[in-house]
Amino acid sequence: MAQLLPYRGDYYLWKYVPNVGAAALFIILFLIMTGLHAWRAWVTSSRFCCAFTIGSLVEVIGHIGRALAVKRTDKLMPCVLQSFFTLVAPALFAASIYMVLGRIVRSVHGEHHSIIKVTRLTKVFVLGDIMAFMIQGGSSGLMFNTSTAKIGENIVLVGLIVQIMMFGLFVACAAVWQFRMYKAPTPESYRGDVPWRQTLYMLYGVSIAIFARSIFRVVEYVEGMDGYAMRHEWTLYMFDTLPMFIVTVVYWRWYPSRVGMPPTSRGDDIGMGESEDNSGVKGEREEGS
Repeated sequence: MAQLLPYRGDYYLWKYVPNVGAAALFIILFLIMTGLHAWRAWVTSSRFCCAFTIGSLVEVIGHIGRALAVKRTDKLMPCVLQSFFTLVAPALFAASIYMVLGRIVRSVHGEHHSIIKVTRLTKVFVLGDIMAFMIQGGSSGLMFNTSTAKIGENIVLVGLIVQIMMFGLFVACAAVWQFRMYKAPTPESYRGDVPWRQTLYMLYGVSIAIFARSIFRVVEYVEGMDGYAMRHEWTLYMFDTLPMFIVTVVYWRWYPSRVGMPPTSRGDDIGMGESEDNSGVKGEREEGS
């Protein structure tokens, strides 16, 4: 039977023995979603969704780390794997999510309603996301050294707060743009072949889920290693793993490949990682026919 063992002396990496069944379940679930996202990104030529697919794969690696740790609670590598990869996966989801809003705005020629210039919209949020990713990823290793653990936790907190602020600003920008569109709709907004409204609502849903997950993580790190969240595994699955799995399902169900670039905007600066053609739109239509 697995036992909780110290890493060095009386220093424990874990406050409980991880549940191998729960870890295995989500390894399988995230692996399935990784395959589905990779397939859909390929058939619809949705390059901007690649980061999302990688994020789902990162969740798989993180939960493999949890499964490996069941009989290795005294080993550093499994703990590092689960801590780092489950921490940064939502930042990869966010990268693709941020790219979708600019595509929605352009698809209905609603650039004049955006509070951030549309040529900068994607770049602003993706750069903020990269900053949050680097802060969280670069500091997570500090938490496994007894002398730098508190410093590592505080730096991770900064990264999480940056992520929360970026998501808050993102949702605000999307909501203001949508309100302005309803007040003064463009002719293109009536096009039935561009599901911009349902895609926008999908963005709200997944953004709120990641926002709430980040708040949980902030609470977790504020409490520290002796806090309730760190001592009870169910909190991680309930407020992090499960919401992130739901995010992958919702994003796949309302995949944003049909929200593409209008032909008249092909020459514009389309932002970081966004496809310049409508091949994604074509592929999605063929898929649905």
